[in-house]
Amino acid sequence: MNLVDTFSEFKAGKNIDRPTMVRVLEDVFRTLIRKKYGSDDNFDVIVNTTKGDLELWRVREIVPDGEVTDDRSQISISEALSIDEDYEIGEECYEQLHLEDFGRRAIMAARQTLISRIMELEKDEVYRKYTERVGDIILGEVHQILKREILILDDATGTELVLPRNEMIKGDFFRKGDMVKGVIKQVEMRNNNPVVVVSRTDNTFLEKLMEQEVPEIEDGLITVRNIVRIPGERAKVSVESYDDRIDPVGACVGMKGSRIHGIVRELRNENIDIVNFTNNMSLYIQRALTPAKVTRIDLDNEKIHAKVFLEPDQVSLAIGKGGTNIKLASKLTGFEIDVFRNNIEQYEIDDVDLEEFSDEIEAWIIESLKNIGCDTARSVLELSKEELLRRTDLEDETITNIISIFEAEFED
Repeated sequence: MNLVDTFSEFKAGKNIDRPTMVRVLEDVFRTLIRKKYGSDDNFDVIVNTTKGDLELWRVREIVPDGEVTDDRSQISISEALSIDEDYEIGEECYEQLHLEDFGRRAIMAARQTLISRIMELEKDEVYRKYTERVGDIILGEVHQILKREILILDDATGTELVLPRNEMIKGDFFRKGDMVKGVIKQVEMRNNNPVVVVSRTDNTFLEKLMEQEVPEIEDGLITVRNIVRIPGERAKVSVESYDDRIDPVGACVGMKGSRIHGIVRELRNENIDIVNFTNNMSLYIQRALTPAKVTRIDLDNEKIHAKVFLEPDQVSLAIGKGGTNIKLASKLTGFEIDVFRNNIEQYEIDDVDLEEFSDEIEAWIIESLKNIGCDTARSVLELSKEELLRRTDLEDETITNIISIFEAEFED
């Protein structure tokens, strides 16, 4: 086994800078020399990183025969002349050493040391490089599919990355060989090995995709103020432009949705609402509740709470499927939002407030109904049983009981 071949083989495939590689090689060979000669003081190790070879030289002072007092630093003239006929007393004798001189066992041990040192260096390099790239988008090929994660090979470097199942979007399905986009979420050390974790559910992924699609964001003309997501279902992004000539929402959506469509496809048809950021909180909440049209908003800045009033046909739009719209609007604005129906007075003659049923219906059930924007008996009856089941956490039997109580009230 030749150490030079080992070096060449590793140098070809590793991303390690030359000074570091030279230092490692010198250390390995100086260790080899110390084991054989007891010291490496009078030895030169010359490493050629371009060709992948090296030279070992022993340097000693030439003294007359019989006057050698230290074998490590001195050599007799007769021994020096056997190396080169031109040597004279007082000069330095350079004797080249060959790896074979050290013995097979020592070479094998040095080879193992070299391999382990280079692997350690490579781990450090991977950790450093990817730590600097946290938040960047990567493109990789699916290498192996495991139960809890997918292993991806970075298209640029060939490094193995990890995409955990909980960092995948609901509709994600990959086969071996598929190309996958994701954002580098974090780099951690597991059992002394760097593990690069990739995510497709992180908010940064959507932000970076928008940067790629919208040049104005990359150029700094438009700023992404906040992103909230329910991955694979819905997202809301608030954007702001410091240039009055640029419409930030229009720029992000693109002509006929050309810019946003590519992002929506990448995120498995995740609905993305782009909202124009403003410091006017009432207007911001109104925009955040898109596509619902808000009639009035009552803000309580101390409690960070907002009461939003809408027409009856807008309530379901404001709440959204499974409450997603109102949840995301609350996260985006930082305000707790409650939705109420408008024009309750028109029902006053032929409608009953939910509080009136407190003797028949438990308070927490009434609260659940109010949370979905139903304040009166008729507003509950206007929604189908399926809709009530979907939008509240109430059980089938409870919903059936509520509907029969309200229906009985109006029959009377």
